[in-house]
Amino acid sequence: SPSLGRRRREAAEEEVEETPQEKKLRLAKLYLEQLRQYAEEEEEETPPTDLIGDRLKEDVLEQKGRLQRLVAKDVQPPDPASIRVLRGHQLAITCLVISPDDKFIFSASKDGSLIKCKWEVESGKRLCVVPGGKKGTEERHMGHASQILCMAISSDGKYLATGDRNKLIMIWDAATCKRLHIFTGHRDAVSGLSFRKGTHQLYSASHDRCVKVWNVAENAYVETLFGHQDVITGLDSLSRECCVTSGGRDGTVRLWKIPEESQLVFSGHQGSIDCIQLINEEHMVSGADDGSVALWGLTKKKPLALARQAHGVQDTQDLQQPYWISAVAALRSSDLLATGSHSASVKLWKCSEGFRKLEPLWDIPLVGFVNSLKFSSAGDFLVAGLGQEHRLGRWWRIKEAKNSICIIPLKQRAAPPGPEASDNS
Repeated sequence: SPSLGRRRREAAEEEVEETPQEKKLRLAKLYLEQLRQYAEEEEEETPPTDLIGDRLKEDVLEQKGRLQRLVAKDVQPPDPASIRVLRGHQLAITCLVISPDDKFIFSASKDGSLIKCKWEVESGKRLCVVPGGKKGTEERHMGHASQILCMAISSDGKYLATGDRNKLIMIWDAATCKRLHIFTGHRDAVSGLSFRKGTHQLYSASHDRCVKVWNVAENAYVETLFGHQDVITGLDSLSRECCVTSGGRDGTVRLWKIPEESQLVFSGHQGSIDCIQLINEEHMVSGADDGSVALWGLTKKKPLALARQAHGVQDTQDLQQPYWISAVAALRSSDLLATGSHSASVKLWKCSEGFRKLEPLWDIPLVGFVNSLKFSSAGDFLVAGLGQEHRLGRWWRIKEAKNSICIIPLKQRAAPPGPEASDNS
């Protein structure tokens, strides 16, 4: 009706009246109010301090990549008896993510299955299973019909993305496990996925050697970036409009600046670089099949620290070969790292001296290829995805291994006195 149309126009005009500056001011006031409420809740339990000021400083440091929670020194060696093992996938686990609220684990496998996609962390109960389909059934099957190699969850916990060997990216409603979209465009296996923090922008990497950018909320492709000379094996991103990738046998790690369509190239490993993760906005960690783990600063082209033969060496046909590094994980904005191989253990590491030194902490016994590692947001547990085979191939099998998810509790020696922020720029 005319009156309804007039009301809609008036409402639209009212919305337009807010300028960008006014919007910024309104959002800043809203943010300060949330901080005040947070401070009031904290004051009931702790002595009065400038909680709002401390929180603002922490947020600024985190955005600049300079926040470092010093937690590694307090982590106790986990009791092997406390490790919980969850089964359900028929073949090797290839990837997993933890929901932002730390309540659920989503895992995927070479059998093409997705388990609820949620393991409920407390009970280990499977809430949803999307089985893998047979090759050629993609059109009528809800899930994947080939090996799933990578997955990512948006920072608001709304969307889950999975990528497979059949060049497909599937977008899921994380709460219901209902498939929402299928993205096509890669010309080879999709090997890396990451949502930009705080957005629904998705980055994908592939064995076709390119990185693509997608807008998941709008079900839209954005752009493609080229540069790697070999298959891309891993990808990660945080808040900034950029992502990092590991480039397999081209021996490089790359930082992609999306708006500028430019890239920075880093080199330091001798073998195929198979995994990568950002620690904060300024530092990252990578692992390679030459057995080395590298710590990088995004302002230097060579590693700040390099641990060679990080998981030791094995005897293969009378040759001493280092154990491949098949997974790395970082507790965001902290000094705690984890690495995985097929050496029958996961290792915890401490980044010290301003990310210029890697110190081994503890070995956690786990048999099989550690194909994926993730810390919970709170840092109170580490999740490992195990398989009888390596995520990217079938060079050999570890028959005694079980295709499973392992939840490793991480206890601290004493309650930390408060968030420690140090400027390591």
